[in-house]
Amino acid sequence: MIIHVKAKPDGYEDRVEKTKEAHFTVETREPPIRGRANQAIIRLLGEYFKIPAFKIRLIKGAREKSKIFEINELK
Repeated sequence: MIIHVKAKPDGYEDRVEKTKEAHFTVETREPPIRGRANQAIIRLLGEYFKIPAFKIRLIKGAREKSKIFEINELK
């Protein structure tokens, strides 16, 4: 499954919000330094979908706010 994520690093809380089908907004308290925000987003998506974080892969947008992730084996 491919999902589109609008990232909000340096936020007030950690949260995942579904905006449309396969579109999400993810806010994290982590700063966008050395991939910390991306790792936090992967962890939050794993919690949201109830799957391990290693099944989530960032495909596009490592240095952008608009990102594309691939999620494997959704149940």
